[in-house]
Amino acid sequence: MPRSCTVCTHPARAAIDQALVDGEPLRNIAERYGTSATALFRHRSEHIAELLAHARAAEDVAEADGLLAGLRSLQARTLGILDMAETTGKLGVAVLAIGQARQNLELMAKLLHQIDERAQINILLAPEWMAVRSVLLAALAPFPDARIAVADRLAALEAGA
Repeated sequence: MPRSCTVCTHPARAAIDQALVDGEPLRNIAERYGTSATALFRHRSEHIAELLAHARAAEDVAEADGLLAGLRSLQARTLGILDMAETTGKLGVAVLAIGQARQNLELMAKLLHQIDERAQINILLAPEWMAVRSVLLAALAPFPDARIAVADRLAALEAGA
């Protein structure tokens, strides 16, 4: 059964973790908190990286939530301006508000990963694929049954089956 980390169970763990993250020498931390430099080294190697990754992920989520909340507030204000402009007959302002509302919606969709802007590549149209396909079928020429089977499978693949 593996031993538990003595630093993880230490009463001053938060302070020790902060000292490790700040880059303080292990010997100084060990003397201050009554631990061994070896235990600190193991803790830093095995647990601190994981803690930092979780903290960064939580920070990223909080930041995204804040951005989204701000954007929703901005969208509500934009729609309020649109309503007011339509009510007062200021069509120029209404058109500008419509454009801004559309931009807000697009940005919200991007933040929520509802729009994927990554490049789409159709490998079937790539010259490299055409060359591989030709070489493959040419290599199978001495084996007509295999060539037909492979050609059928390639055709099905290219058709999206």
